[in-house]
Amino acid sequence: MKTTMASEGSPDLSIQPSTLKPSGIEILPSRVASIAEAGKPGKGVNCGKTSVAGSVSQRACVFCGSRVVLYPIADALHIVHGPIGCAAYTWDIRGAQSSGPQLFRNAFSTDLQELDVIYGGEKKLERALLELIARHSPKAAFVYGTCIVGLIGDDVNAICKSVAAATGIPVLPVASEGFKGTKKDGYKAACEAVFKLIGTGDTAGISPFSINLLGDFNIAGETWVIRDYFARMGVEVVATITGDGRIDAIRRCHGAKLNLVQCSGSMTHLAKKMQAAHGIPFKRVSFFGIEDMSAALYEVAKHFGSDELMEKARAVVRDEVGKIYPQLRAWREDLKGRKAAIYVGGAFKAFSLVRALRTLGMRTALVGTQTGDAEDYNTLREMCDPGTIVVDDSNPIELAKFCLEQDVDLFIGGVKERPIAYKLGIGFCDHNHERKECLAGFVGMLNFAREVHASVCSPVWNFVPRRSRCRSLLAGDSEANASKLAPASGLKPTEAVA
Repeated sequence: MKTTMASEGSPDLSIQPSTLKPSGIEILPSRVASIAEAGKPGKGVNCGKTSVAGSVSQRACVFCGSRVVLYPIADALHIVHGPIGCAAYTWDIRGAQSSGPQLFRNAFSTDLQELDVIYGGEKKLERALLELIARHSPKAAFVYGTCIVGLIGDDVNAICKSVAAATGIPVLPVASEGFKGTKKDGYKAACEAVFKLIGTGDTAGISPFSINLLGDFNIAGETWVIRDYFARMGVEVVATITGDGRIDAIRRCHGAKLNLVQCSGSMTHLAKKMQAAHGIPFKRVSFFGIEDMSAALYEVAKHFGSDELMEKARAVVRDEVGKIYPQLRAWREDLKGRKAAIYVGGAFKAFSLVRALRTLGMRTALVGTQTGDAEDYNTLREMCDPGTIVVDDSNPIELAKFCLEQDVDLFIGGVKERPIAYKLGIGFCDHNHERKECLAGFVGMLNFAREVHASVCSPVWNFVPRRSRCRSLLAGDSEANASKLAPASGLKPTEAVA
């Protein structure tokens, strides 16, 4: 890895060429300042910038950022004002579940064509909204702006106001033109749109022990798991923004006494606006892993200052951990000492995954995020073992390079990282918003550990050329090689060959 190409005055880098095994892959000189190594001195990770040209960042655009946040609101109409490709790209983009309405699963678009670009698409948008609202009777409608709309100058705000007056429901523009910034700017646009609903509903009957869940998107039903834990404590969840979300619940969520922010990158902006406008404090939490899930329950009990809530929280943790710990301990024996790479959207998820892997006896060798800030990366450098690579807004070349140099056994990421892992011959665990497996809460930790164990301990990795010992073994007699390979997989020689 070349670190000598940075210009004079660049940040003092914490990675030295001699500390890593050569992989033959170079990184862009302009990306060097966004990479650091835990345990090494140096300035903080350069982050919060637009992606470097030519790096093929794993980030999505502003429009996509807004869609992944608002999409799970189940009883709202979601219409993309732009070319059909934008709607197709973000259709059913999350593995979010609904306990009722399924309207959010439909992808509606104005399907702007060449003549619409020339003459404008405002009338087309108005007709589409009136037709869809009459047909589906949604509680509200979100209208997403795209790059084309920003370029041709359609007055989306005026159309939304006009249709809202005609139909009697909120029609909310989402200023999500893709070229306006990064995916994180899309999160902010989504928060601004949702905030227009908050404070418009009746708060009567809300419990004094009440919370909102911000930034949980009910992937594979995770919101229902978390709601159950709090219900057992005696805490009311007023609204989930946005997993299994309902417009009426969002309207009255300003009556809750505390906001819990799970996905800090997407929802901290909304939490701060609610604190300023409605005086609701917020806490950043995570529902992934035993440590963080337990801490979230304890934090809520501590906030309300109730000994009864605290005792109920302890009972929930005791019961749930007792169910899963014996199996985790068994898997830990197989996973002890293995190494993992993590690349996810938000930093709080990265924190949780580092701790969860440690619970399983594994070491994090590479960790990166798309939207972390300087404080987040400092925290990662402090909590990770020395030698762990910490990276912001990475790209496939960098991820491949570090996975090879660190010789990782597992890659934890999303749909865009899966091909990288499999092409390198590395086990993969999907921890992104498209997945269909519940990974939050205590039951989620068990599911996560099961997937990690199955991926890492699969005997197929013994035959991957990436492993130097396998390259030499596979060159010889298959019968003899099988007897050498089998112990690593825990299978008999004949089973390893098969």
